[in-house]
Amino acid sequence: MKPKTPPSSTPSKKVLQIHTDTEGTLIARPNRFLAIVEIEDNGIKKQEKVHVHDPGRLIDVLYPGNRVLLRKADNPKRKTGWDMIAGRISDNWILINSAFHRQISGWVIKNGIVDFFSNADSILPEQKYGDSRLDYLILKEGKKIWVEVKGCTLAEGRVASFPDAPTTRGKRHLEELIKARNEGYEAAVLILVLRPEAGCFTANGIIDPAFAETFKKALEAGVKVFPLLFSFEDGVICYHSQLPLCDKVLSAEN
Repeated sequence: MKPKTPPSSTPSKKVLQIHTDTEGTLIARPNRFLAIVEIEDNGIKKQEKVHVHDPGRLIDVLYPGNRVLLRKADNPKRKTGWDMIAGRISDNWILINSAFHRQISGWVIKNGIVDFFSNADSILPEQKYGDSRLDYLILKEGKKIWVEVKGCTLAEGRVASFPDAPTTRGKRHLEELIKARNEGYEAAVLILVLRPEAGCFTANGIIDPAFAETFKKALEAGVKVFPLLFSFEDGVICYHSQLPLCDKVLSAEN
């Protein structure tokens, strides 16, 4: 699958600085939220427990032997003394910590990066709608815009896709946005594409066919989808451009 158009060449914009304390080598990932990483301290190599703040599989980032960036945890009573921040893919550091998605998406909305959200009268985070708590409710010109944010760390070639693991929660969020559209509200999905080589975005029907099918229904219902391209350079999250949607979703038949 090829992207419809190449990514924009507009200059990048600095979004957020993220401090890291050390670089290490991944040894293992015993479960979704725990990694074992080897770091070097004063010439001595030791293995540390690291919290992974991302429920995805991250198979092309978190594999034994890959390099990762860590930050020391603030709470000394935690079972894990470190937080995973980023992993290496080719020459790029890829942010793999979803704790920063709120700050990044907030920057996007407040700075008018997407015209659909610009000049909002009010931006309310974490608002309940139906059976879900969606990331934002934006009030603009007397209209309600329900917004869900997703982070995308998976790419093959120049095609970025979501999810990288089956997600009933993500499917439910799309269903709520479809419901919002049917009830007369505006609705949108903000995709934070964290793979700077990406040229387009699509739903991943190979990993989660149910999500991909709901994604298509959401587009048909008028839910807006805004894939935005970011990179992590020298400790700074940078925004580059809005990506087009690919010509079709990924599926086993492609």
